[in-house]
Amino acid sequence: MTTFAVRPGSSRPLAGTGTLLRFALRRDRVMIPVWIAVNALMVLSMPGTLEGLYGTPAERADLIRQMETNSSLRAMVGPVFGDSLGALTAWRVGVYAGALAAVMSLLIVVRHTRDEEESGRQELVASGMVGRRASLTAALLAAAVANGVLALLVTAGLAGQGATGALALGLGIAAVGMVFATMAAIVAQLTESARLARGLTAAVLGAAFVLRAAGDSATDDGSSVLTRLSPLGWLENLRPYAYERWWVLALFAGAVALQGAVAYALAGRRDLGMSFLPTRPGPASGRLGSAGALAWRLQRGGVLGWSIGFFLAGVVYGGMTDGAADLVGDNAGARRIIERMGGQSGLTDAFLASMVGMLGLIAALYIVASVLRLHGEETSGRAEPVLANAVGRVRWAAGHLVIAFGGAALIMLLAGLGLAVGYGRETGPILGACLVQLPAVWVVGGVAALLHGVLPRAALAAWGIAGAVLLIGWVGPALDVPQAVLDVSPFGHLPKLPGGAMDWGPVLVLTGLAVLLVAGGLAGLRRRDMTT
Repeated sequence: MTTFAVRPGSSRPLAGTGTLLRFALRRDRVMIPVWIAVNALMVLSMPGTLEGLYGTPAERADLIRQMETNSSLRAMVGPVFGDSLGALTAWRVGVYAGALAAVMSLLIVVRHTRDEEESGRQELVASGMVGRRASLTAALLAAAVANGVLALLVTAGLAGQGATGALALGLGIAAVGMVFATMAAIVAQLTESARLARGLTAAVLGAAFVLRAAGDSATDDGSSVLTRLSPLGWLENLRPYAYERWWVLALFAGAVALQGAVAYALAGRRDLGMSFLPTRPGPASGRLGSAGALAWRLQRGGVLGWSIGFFLAGVVYGGMTDGAADLVGDNAGARRIIERMGGQSGLTDAFLASMVGMLGLIAALYIVASVLRLHGEETSGRAEPVLANAVGRVRWAAGHLVIAFGGAALIMLLAGLGLAVGYGRETGPILGACLVQLPAVWVVGGVAALLHGVLPRAALAAWGIAGAVLLIGWVGPALDVPQAVLDVSPFGHLPKLPGGAMDWGPVLVLTGLAVLLVAGGLAGLRRRDMTT
């Protein structure tokens, strides 16, 4: 346990920043390395994959021609600015690496600012010789350290493709992370809930992705006004490995400085634990008369946001299906990757199956976040008043688990509807393919429930498991890893639909395993002490 040996009454606004930074890095000694490793591995594995897919100048020239005429694929991954392996790497994973850095950064900042105030720990720390702005500074420095390490790994790993381009890509990814770190710092001052702070900042990130996608679908060179309004669009326009535009880094620096100044100004104008956007009072009875109703009230915003996002993603992916088949064409390597992800059926069905699988992998992140809401309610002390009434632990937990597992089914169903709308046909098979992903999603949720029930201090390790599953499903087929590695993930055992043969055996086994994991978690919750 870390203690703060300080005297009360510090008049220096940054006093104690170093101690708080060391404490933040110690608390995140697992989370930060996992996020960095997943992101860096995704980027550094791409040159080898692309060399196998587009090994000749003719294949790369054909790819560029296809991207210039395919607006749907540009909306997904952005325009291509060069035919070198480095330029293709920046094109293929740059936007997604920036988005992952943004998510990592907002989680770090909110955890060490609003989360600390909401739990009451910040009040205890502030009673010592700790400056008023020390916590915010330590949180931003922790995010800067994480993004700095990520930038170093990307730069060093891609230096063989060209040191200048590698430096530009590494700095660009880290700069996107810091833009959203300072954005999260502002939102943390505005809201009274850490959950709302994370949700609002993630919504801004989603809006940035949509702006970039809309702009890139309209132009093939990143010159759209919509693209330039998005930090992810700035990363594209930095153009690593394609006559770098270093002046774009000044945009990132200006945004970070401006948002940081706003966050510090807001932090100096409010009381500890308070916010500029007051929390709405809710009814104490009626709609909140049961544990399940309370769980729905707490999680309905998240369910709504994920539902909208999955439906829109389905529409986009469905609209890309015919264009993706044209892009792959006779490229045997690209065809092999899609077939490994989506099965050995026709290319169109294999592409649909691979997109369905990707949505299932992302749904695993939703279910972990929803299940771990139990952990947040417990550690913040909000669960105690509920359990002090005539509400048992299992009944309380069941309310959140129903939302988590039922919400996963809802978002996958909406994803299927979106795919069918975008593709324009095969509604039934596509819906069935999306629902077949649920047993694997539920297994990941069951692991989170088991960890919370049996090992509550290790509950956040569920994020690492979800990240590992995502990494195996996303990068594994492209790296041509052995099937035994792919089978470590529950998604590796599902039938490849649409197009493949339905196999009920793995579906039923995974469903039964999910039930056992949840039952074990609930049994552990009944027997252990509640944590605070």
